[in-house]
Amino acid sequence: METISDNNWLLTILVFAPLVGALIMVLIPQEDEQSHKQVALLTSLVTLGLAAFLLIDFNYGKAGVLQYFVDTEWIEVIDAGYTIGVDGMSLPLIALTALIMPLVFVYSWNHIPEPGNAKAFLILSLILETGMIGTFVAQDLVLFFVFFEVVLLPMFFMIAVWGGENRRYASLKFFLFTLFGSALMLLSFLALYFLTEADTFSMLVLTENAGEGITRGTQLLVFAGMFLGFGVKVPMFPFHTWLPDAHTEAPTQGSVILAAVLLKLGTYGFIRIAIPMLPEAAEAWAPWIGLLAVIGIIYGALGCLAQTDMKRLIAFSSVAHMGFVMLGIATLTDFGINAAIFGMVAHGLITGMLFFIAGSVKERYHTLEIKRLGGMLAQAPRLGWILGFVSMASLGLPGLAGFWGEFPAILAAYEPAAGVSEQTFRVYMVVAAIGTVLAAGYLLWLLQRTAMGEPSAEFADDPNITDVSTTEWIAWAPLLFGIVLFGVAPGLIFEVTDLAVAQSLDNCITTLTGCEVAEAAASSGSGGG
Repeated sequence: METISDNNWLLTILVFAPLVGALIMVLIPQEDEQSHKQVALLTSLVTLGLAAFLLIDFNYGKAGVLQYFVDTEWIEVIDAGYTIGVDGMSLPLIALTALIMPLVFVYSWNHIPEPGNAKAFLILSLILETGMIGTFVAQDLVLFFVFFEVVLLPMFFMIAVWGGENRRYASLKFFLFTLFGSALMLLSFLALYFLTEADTFSMLVLTENAGEGITRGTQLLVFAGMFLGFGVKVPMFPFHTWLPDAHTEAPTQGSVILAAVLLKLGTYGFIRIAIPMLPEAAEAWAPWIGLLAVIGIIYGALGCLAQTDMKRLIAFSSVAHMGFVMLGIATLTDFGINAAIFGMVAHGLITGMLFFIAGSVKERYHTLEIKRLGGMLAQAPRLGWILGFVSMASLGLPGLAGFWGEFPAILAAYEPAAGVSEQTFRVYMVVAAIGTVLAAGYLLWLLQRTAMGEPSAEFADDPNITDVSTTEWIAWAPLLFGIVLFGVAPGLIFEVTDLAVAQSLDNCITTLTGCEVAEAAASSGSGGG
């Protein structure tokens, strides 16, 4: 596979810059909270600057080729290498991560959650950033697994230390679910290493092999391990139950990072590892992935309609929205996977913004119980209008980013990849379309109950209910701009991802075609005998 190694220093610095910032903060006394905030914000801005340089310097004419490629020995005894690179599939997700983190630090300037240990909280956030970006650039399965797991402990402590009343239960549930999925994922990686006889964890080599030398039955089992590992992280129905608890109890910043980036690690694993490396198994599993995706769309929407807590409602909406992403992936088509990547970015911008709003509502009203809220447009009109705008984006209003995260995924289900049942996926398409109607229902219901009408007697004269502050505007403006920008110009993402997705699927299609020809020849030979 062709690679480009120009400016190959860039990704390493991009990945580890947040970790350097975290190490600097270790040396600063805990009492100097202002310095910790400054170092964390400056570090994230440096990372954002590096990501901006990456976006400018990236060769978009060769978006299907791994660029800034580095391949050096790392752990020689297990044939694991320090192999990193970026193509059109990972570039938008790296940019999303680099954008979200400084916005989180700006918001944190006046919103460090209790207990107010800014040092530990901000250090954990920077470690999270290294883990997330590292996962998107890793091109070795061991390296991918290390970065994939680096995010687990910081998020566990964010929920367990700075979370709500039920934080211990929520953090333990998050940890155990994710750890269970990761264990199965690791077993699948080891199976690929031994069964392909390639003696390498290189994702490039394993993608080119595309399951060669592994029997169909074994491929199905190995894929099942990956399916569970990545599916828990997404999370797909029925592995989703940790998500509403984690979101509800996590501090605002934790919820934003979890929704905007962490959930994408699972979907990225499907398109980068599971499908290209085991295309035959992916084809067999596709109808089941699609089924769970549309169940998640409907279940998530119905779950939203049953919620009484604003944050928990937004959490259940993530189950539904990630269902659209997984439906696009399950089609195994260029169009569907392009739609899935766009859906990841759109969900990151929109749902991250919704959790920011929920955090600000909690700060002002000291509750997220929907029936106690109301009249936000009268008391804090800018906050109410922003909630309305983001709700419209989340329900898929044309002209905003959410539309391009859902409509193309539904459209892709009309014509899935050859070898995948068209009739089955057309049923999924209808069910997913119904899910968009339910999304409009729960989001408009939320907006009506919280923003419209007169303020409740409980909060009518509360002086603490102020409108959007300066730090909130700074933290939110880039997300609001991105929602509009990608809504009116979706090609900014689609044109980047298309070549990389086509390159990734090209090898899969060749492999599947070869399998079909071999099966036909075997059948013909058997019949002739």
